[in-house]
Amino acid sequence: MREIRTDQIIEAVREMCMETNYDLGSEMLRAFEEALQVEESPIGKDILHQLIDNARIAREERVPMCQDCGMTMVFAELGQDLHIVGSHWLDAINGGVRVGYQEAYLRKSVLNDPVHRINTQDNTPAVVHLELVPGDQLKLMVAPKGGGSENMARLKMLKPSDGREGIKQFVLETVSQAGPNPCPPTILGVGLGGTFEKAALISKKALFRPLGAPHPDPDIAGLEKDLLQAVNALGIGPLGLGGRVTALAVHVEVFACHITSLPAAVSINCHAHRHKERIL
Repeated sequence: MREIRTDQIIEAVREMCMETNYDLGSEMLRAFEEALQVEESPIGKDILHQLIDNARIAREERVPMCQDCGMTMVFAELGQDLHIVGSHWLDAINGGVRVGYQEAYLRKSVLNDPVHRINTQDNTPAVVHLELVPGDQLKLMVAPKGGGSENMARLKMLKPSDGREGIKQFVLETVSQAGPNPCPPTILGVGLGGTFEKAALISKKALFRPLGAPHPDPDIAGLEKDLLQAVNALGIGPLGLGGRVTALAVHVEVFACHITSLPAAVSINCHAHRHKERIL
């Protein structure tokens, strides 16, 4: 059985917390450039140019691309043949977040609980989802989730009879009500099926899919395309100031569900679509 030490996890998470806030990534820069080709609003075009320039400055000067450095979200896929040696694995993840945010002077926005609301001063604890998978590796997916986009997420228990049109209407209502608040152009993660909590979870994980990569099921991929066109037809535009580019991608994930249910969830990421992956 292969072993890794928790200090490796701490170091990996530390580095990813920094890099996610400094480096937007090539796929998002390409998406901004492609958006410039279809955006007709002069203000929208100007905003997209500013987003490209902002990403360059953040990368070159190693400063956060957004003042909201987010609550750290981690999806961990642990190989069943991997043994973690050292401290508790969850303590290691939070240790990496703590060190990364302190060393990089990233804004710390996490409170101890929603009632007493005392800042923990180190951006911990992270929100961590662990999945046991085959193999002997640990895959870590780290994303700082800003409050502006997170607050616009919605979940609704649709009726099975609502069908495809009901799903579409729910997504459009969510985006329309969000307006400029999630700092568009956005990426939308849509989770369909499962149960109340499963729909939310798969909608969030959908945000980690390579930008614009279609779902392997052609019918679901067609739904993604239809939703993206409908969302962009709303005219909200970059930063909500009007235009053709409200969303850069819609990623739909599905799961089995009960015959009486149609859970639907929408997770939204802002234009600072920050995430990194690493395999240990």
